[in-house]
Amino acid sequence: MHPDISNALVVQELDLHIAGLQREIALLPRQVAEIERQLEAHTRQLEQEKASMSANARDRKTLDGEIQVHRQKISKLKDQMMQAKTNEQYRAFQHEIEFCEKAIGGCEDRILELMLAAEPLEANVKKAEAALAEERKAVEKQKSEARARTAEDEAALKRALGEREDAAKQVSAQVLAAYERLRTRNKDGVAIAEVVDGQCAACHMVLRPQLLVEVRSGESVVACENCRRLLYLPIRPVDIAAEMQT
Repeated sequence: MHPDISNALVVQELDLHIAGLQREIALLPRQVAEIERQLEAHTRQLEQEKASMSANARDRKTLDGEIQVHRQKISKLKDQMMQAKTNEQYRAFQHEIEFCEKAIGGCEDRILELMLAAEPLEANVKKAEAALAEERKAVEKQKSEARARTAEDEAALKRALGEREDAAKQVSAQVLAAYERLRTRNKDGVAIAEVVDGQCAACHMVLRPQLLVEVRSGESVVACENCRRLLYLPIRPVDIAAEMQT
């Protein structure tokens, strides 16, 4: 393998590692933001349930007030009815009393409905409060873990960038420039491709026999005629024992 290709492979490995760390560092804040959005959504849901419970209680209180007003009115009507001078006046008071009593009955029925509805509302609020408390603990733990992971990744990134700078110095300026150009052009960040079964592993183009010979010799830097990536054949370990047996 040509020395420049060997050294550039070290740079490529570091670049791919650096790109992975950068992606993870960029992704972690978004993951935390998504966790917080879910928590906010559950918090808003709890507030809505509390608002429904409060509205239920207000409605019952309002109805209780209406009942008291009707009862006071009935009391006054009864006093007035005792002073009625004609049967017609008496029946008019009696009719108003019946109307108030009917209104009281309607209020009491509605209060009963609201009381029955309040039970599940209160249960839902208590359940949601407990779940939200646990979720907040889980979110804080996840955020703490994310911050720790980000700190680790940033430290690893700093080390990798330093190693990359040193490794790049071992590559000739011409090959390094070609590597940088290819790395930028290709979305996968791969500028140097292995030759596997006579093909470029990146684009799967079959190499011409002469080109394959040049790659195998390692005397020069060879590029794929299709994708222009630099090519290499890895140095395979030799099994001396197996060769001796043959």
